[in-house]
Amino acid sequence: MKPSQIQSNEYAPYYATFISDLSDEYTLIEELEIALHRFIKFVQNLPMDKFDYRYAEGKWTIKDIIQHVIDCERVFSYRALRIARNDKTELPGFEEDDYAVEANANQRSIMDLLTELSSVRHSTIYLFKTFNEEQFLRIGIASDNPISVRAIGFIIIAHQNHHQRVFEERYL
Repeated sequence: MKPSQIQSNEYAPYYATFISDLSDEYTLIEELEIALHRFIKFVQNLPMDKFDYRYAEGKWTIKDIIQHVIDCERVFSYRALRIARNDKTELPGFEEDDYAVEANANQRSIMDLLTELSSVRHSTIYLFKTFNEEQFLRIGIASDNPISVRAIGFIIIAHQNHHQRVFEERYL
């Protein structure tokens, strides 16, 4: 399954740019694995003094953003699980800024954050490997918008890629 196969009715319009930026070079599972390694390598090559840097007052640090990526992946994976298992319950949104305040990412080491990201991603990969074609195509409601299981998988990747670009553009 490739990102170009996803239809625009499988996700909120907000995610259109995220999904359109993805390449069709790899399948969902392959890209979940590759993107993790690419991101970790990128972060490990950042100068140490950048991890706690804020490019403007009130903006998140790189550590905050990595924790945000982890938290979002957990939320998105939970949504995928619920929808894939044919749970019809509408799933609420969440306030990312509130999560960031409570996460205490800046009290953690960068290696601890990357290890957690790796663990969460491996869990996501194993979860997505359990889904069959019918489950990947299921659409549920999350944050008041329709979303398919397969779109969630690609959004996880695209969200991570988006934040890597933010690092490149605003933190380096």
